[in-house]
Amino acid sequence: MGKKVKKESETPCKETFEPLPVEGKTPATVVLLLSSPEEDILIKACEAIHAFAEKGDENRVSLLGLGALEPLCQLITHNNKLVKRNAFMALGIMATNGDVKNALKKLDVIPSIIGKLSLEVDFVSKVQIFDNKGLPPLIQLLSSPDPDVKKNSLEIIFNLVQDHQSRLAVHELGGIPPLLELLNSDFPVIQHLVLKTLHCVTIDKDTCNTFREEHGVERLMDILNNTVLVELLTVADVSVKTTTCQAMSFHTASKDSYRDLGGIPAVVQLLHSDSLVLREAATQALSSLTHGNQLNSFAVYEAGGHEILVQQLCESCPGMAANSAATLGNMAGQEVIRCSILSHGAIQALVQPLKSTNTHVLVNTTQCLAMLACDMEARAELKSAGGLQPLVNLLQSYHKDVLHNACLAINVCAIDEATTVEMCKFGALEMLQEINQSVNRRSNYSKLAMISLLNSNLSVKYSLTGCLASTDIISAGFYDAGKAQAGQRILTLEELSKQPVNQHRPIIVVNTAVVNTAAKETVDMPEERLSNPSETDTSRDRRTPRRRKKDDKQKDETRPESPIEKPWKMMDDVSLQLLVKEAKEFILPLSDEREQYAALARLVSEAMGGAVEMEKLHEFPWVLHLSELKFQLQSNVIPIGLIGRGIYYHRALLFKCLVDCIGMSCTLVRGEYNRAWNEVLLFIENASSHGRSSQPCRYIVDLMHQPGRLLAANTPAAEQYQTI
Repeated sequence: MGKKVKKESETPCKETFEPLPVEGKTPATVVLLLSSPEEDILIKACEAIHAFAEKGDENRVSLLGLGALEPLCQLITHNNKLVKRNAFMALGIMATNGDVKNALKKLDVIPSIIGKLSLEVDFVSKVQIFDNKGLPPLIQLLSSPDPDVKKNSLEIIFNLVQDHQSRLAVHELGGIPPLLELLNSDFPVIQHLVLKTLHCVTIDKDTCNTFREEHGVERLMDILNNTVLVELLTVADVSVKTTTCQAMSFHTASKDSYRDLGGIPAVVQLLHSDSLVLREAATQALSSLTHGNQLNSFAVYEAGGHEILVQQLCESCPGMAANSAATLGNMAGQEVIRCSILSHGAIQALVQPLKSTNTHVLVNTTQCLAMLACDMEARAELKSAGGLQPLVNLLQSYHKDVLHNACLAINVCAIDEATTVEMCKFGALEMLQEINQSVNRRSNYSKLAMISLLNSNLSVKYSLTGCLASTDIISAGFYDAGKAQAGQRILTLEELSKQPVNQHRPIIVVNTAVVNTAAKETVDMPEERLSNPSETDTSRDRRTPRRRKKDDKQKDETRPESPIEKPWKMMDDVSLQLLVKEAKEFILPLSDEREQYAALARLVSEAMGGAVEMEKLHEFPWVLHLSELKFQLQSNVIPIGLIGRGIYYHRALLFKCLVDCIGMSCTLVRGEYNRAWNEVLLFIENASSHGRSSQPCRYIVDLMHQPGRLLAANTPAAEQYQTI
């Protein structure tokens, strides 16, 4: 018989071990247990980690180093509620450490945590979240850059605010502003959750007040605007379209959305409507949409809206004219649009609204004009269209905004001398003087307009202020009419030229315009004369015969013709042209700047009668000479080049004129009793440092007594020259 062999069991044993108690003495062991498949072990391991982490920050960092975070993050998705709960608790206590927080962010586990919290929030869970101060971090997470975090946080908050206690807490914790911010989210699901949450929290009275204070209603309207208003522009009912335009005017937060949804071309089309009310509402909407928004301005331009708006400036409806002007002013900040607006006759169209009695029209029209008049052609067109006088008349307005905008427009128009002269003719300077003396009406705008007018009309500036800076460059047409009295209107050169000859002080005019006769003349004045520092002969014959011959010739040629025969024109000044030519040929080549000024001073003195001793000044026949010139010319206006006997104020003006013509620099200051002088800046040679000083010194140029002498400012010699 063969040996019997024991059969092996074909099925495994159904019996199992009794539960074994698991103990971990070290944190590393417990962390390893987090990977166990046994739920009981996982529960106890998570609980142990929670207890260990509670004991201090050092333990939390230790657990981080042992790699506890990743298995805990996986266990928050476990099917067993106790495992999930204990894992959350362990993560929560560990996350109070900054290093752990940073590690959690890198693991991108926050959306998952919030997502699990939002899956089921029963009453007990809500109480636990509230009691454990879970609401404040949830509100903070509403500002997270991650849309999933925002969405999941909103879901939890929505569930929590079903209870009165949480609704109050959301208000007290400042949750309303971040909720309102999320109304602008690009994700409809987030907007929907916000709306549901706001619906719950605004049941409370205090929360409702905060909602209003944070402009919650307007923000809700903005959402409605983005989806509904643009579509309403295409309906047939005129009243609906009118109301829609009005709504777009008031809800400006959605300016970009209206453009993106094609709303601006739709509004522009409404400008063609037969309904006056609808067209006014459309212009109002365009005014609002283009305010401070360049892209919307271009959208109106591309839709051809500016052409229609220019036409509507002349509308009898004040609201339409005002809104059209405002819109064009908003658009005119872009050069390409401004040029197109001007090409459609905007300046001509603005003249009539400038005469309006409606304050709203005047405010917007002057503002629009200030934007358009920055173009030279526009200023010339405004002058020719008769728009300067109604603009200047607005300086009489007592409405603050009208006056401010009128001053701004005048400031822009004053860039050109021609428009400045015209505005001064209409009394702009006198009005501005009065305004700037008024405590209630003066402003920075009125001061700016005054300065601009003076800087563009140096004749008036010199007459009023008695001073021209080195940066004020005299050009053809400048005239010295003497010191103006306060409130006195300074007549234009043309007006002064047409007055009959009188006994008053003559008006000295500068005409540096080149004339043919001057171009043909040659200068043979010897250079030696320019370097002679002490010409004391006051005889008229001191001038060269050639110069005297030219002066006589000019007198014959410049006798004014009757205004009936020819329109007024400024007299040519051949002698002045010769002086400018001499200065360029003989003064500029000099290498030393001090000698340049001195030589130019001698040239001026020689042209106006030479040096005059202080004691013999009363013998100098300048008054008789000027009277003779007025009689010969039959005019109160005398070209400065014809003056052969001039004193301080004649010579100072000629010196300033020549200095400006040849590119040098000096001031012109009027004193009392026919005194005037020029001040120049020169660097002093410093022997000790073998070079020039760092600061220039001021000098008064002697043109009368020792021509070419430079008198240091504020010295007795300089003061004697400036005063009697």
